[in-house]
Amino acid sequence: IMRTTWQSLSNETKPLTFLLSLTFLFLFSCSEEKPKPEPKDDFQNAQDAVDAYKRKDYETAYKLIVPLAEQGDAEAQYFLGSMYAKGHGVPQDHKEAVKWYQLAAEQGFIFAQEILGMIYSIGMGGVSQDLKEAVKWSKLAAEQGDAFAQYNLGVMYNNGQGVPQDYKEAVKWYRLAAEQGKAEGQFNLGDMYRKGQGVLQDYKEAVKWWKLSAEQGLAKAKYNLGVAYKNGQGVPQDYKEAVKWHRLAAEQGLAEAQYNLGLMYADGLGVLQDHVSAYMWWNLAGSKGDKNAVTNKNTVEKDMTPQQIEKAKEMARNWKPKK
Repeated sequence: IMRTTWQSLSNETKPLTFLLSLTFLFLFSCSEEKPKPEPKDDFQNAQDAVDAYKRKDYETAYKLIVPLAEQGDAEAQYFLGSMYAKGHGVPQDHKEAVKWYQLAAEQGFIFAQEILGMIYSIGMGGVSQDLKEAVKWSKLAAEQGDAFAQYNLGVMYNNGQGVPQDYKEAVKWYRLAAEQGKAEGQFNLGDMYRKGQGVLQDYKEAVKWWKLSAEQGLAKAKYNLGVAYKNGQGVPQDYKEAVKWHRLAAEQGLAEAQYNLGLMYADGLGVLQDHVSAYMWWNLAGSKGDKNAVTNKNTVEKDMTPQQIEKAKEMARNWKPKK
């Protein structure tokens, strides 16, 4: 059986992206934030636009929001940009979306700044990737406390994308995102502590942040906790805890965790030795392209009966990932 070195997964090096969600659906509901009594009619139009959008009456929503956007209402401009981005009520047009997002962002509208940073970081829909613009808009949103932008800014400093590579700056922005509960920020901050990049190496701090991330469901954080407990890094060595965290990550479909869990079953570490379960987990990991898992599955098969092999295959066929 092949036993590769038990290593943690490294931090995510790509900016987070997301579907162009219409955050504006709650923005216009805060009437106390609107000037009084004057834009009463405008506010009613905005509410009507939101109601129309919820009904999927995009044409009406578009007609109601355009005048507000043209008058300079930042929320309406963001709303309109999102409609162009999704092609709701208008032909999809990312360049037009960026135009409206930019108008809103220039007025300090945080969601528009955030989404511009994301769009420029990857390039999409005819809008060219521009890492310096991505940094510019992400930083403006991050400085206003947007956790999503703080995380993405951390990634850009981590990678040296649009800015000189600077691990200390990456740690700064990861930490700000992590302290707001951003699971990816917590994971990456933990990995910076593991590697000693931008901070002194500290496995206990790494484990602390991975636990917070894992509690929010991030599979990679669960996997890294499993490795930490297996190796005794930042925590006392504990094979049962290692199995627990590897299982949680494996059940979400993470191939690396499925492979390691197979090893623990094969060797009887933290669990009773069980070749059927080892075979099942390696079968699943192998189906995702893990060649070592395929090799191990074929090796352990030699010590199994035909009935055991069929049972393991059936377990793999019936397996479904958990969210």
